Amino acid sequence: MGSIDLLGTQARQLGVPSKMADGTEYLSLSMFIAEEISSRENAPLREVELAALAAGVIPEHYVRNFNSIDIQGQINLLSSKLALVGLGGLGGLLIEAFARMGVGHIEAADGDSFEESNLNRQLLSSSQRVRLSKARSASLRVVTINPAIDCAAHAEFVTEDSLRAMCHGASVLVDALGGLDNRQLLQDVATEFNIPLVTAGMAGFSGYVATVLPGQPGPASFFGSGSAAEDSLGTPVPAVYTAASLQAAEVMRILAGQAPALDNRMLLFDLNDMSFEKIQIA
Repeated sequence: MGSIDLLGTQARQLGVPSKMADGTEYLSLSMFIAEEISSRENAPLREVELAALAAGVIPEHYVRNFNSIDIQGQINLLSSKLALVGLGGLGGLLIEAFARMGVGHIEAADGDSFEESNLNRQLLSSSQRVRLSKARSASLRVVTINPAIDCAAHAEFVTEDSLRAMCHGASVLVDALGGLDNRQLLQDVATEFNIPLVTAGMAGFSGYVATVLPGQPGPASFFGSGSAAEDSLGTPVPAVYTAASLQAAEVMRILAGQAPALDNRMLLFDLNDMSFEKIQIA
């Protein structure tokens, strides 16, 4: 296996001078060259990308992340692990976003399979994938988007023990559950592992997103369990995509090394009148 210095040197030698959309010059590493280095040096593709970034070479896959984040932020993303619970409406969108932004290790779980009623909003579903495991669909999707990512998608509903195993070494826990059940468990385990929880929910055209810091109250502290408003109001695709996008933005900030925008706050949105409001929850 090649050393980081050797991989970085090869990336610099094979990098191509390029310009970003704003005219900023940089050395670009195409995925084809990265895969060639990976194969030649018997090194994981993610290690090649990390070495390239450390040497100041930007894998072309991530160039449009700049300059919203810098090289260190992209290194942080590729070096990070997150835990994601749920691979349906929110989770399918989120795991795609995490793979595209370059989160290095994704640990995900969902014991459900696709139904026809999921087709209105769940990105990983299709008419050909009805009855397919959501975890299997997620794994297939991630590897086609970003083969440098380590993704373990488990076809099981989380328990206390399995959730703790998923959170071991993670920097953030992401709640993509539907309904209200088990959300308090996620909040408690995130506190146990001293990591933030990024959570969301929606019903009809409205919803919320919150970042719960360890030991602080979150939406689950107030909403409890049982039936949820989405059971009567439905989950149309605009609200699901809005909530997932807001969650992805928070996770990207956290993993890249920036402060969360919703630290112990909840962002409420209503697409009926396009209103957004932040409230303090801790």
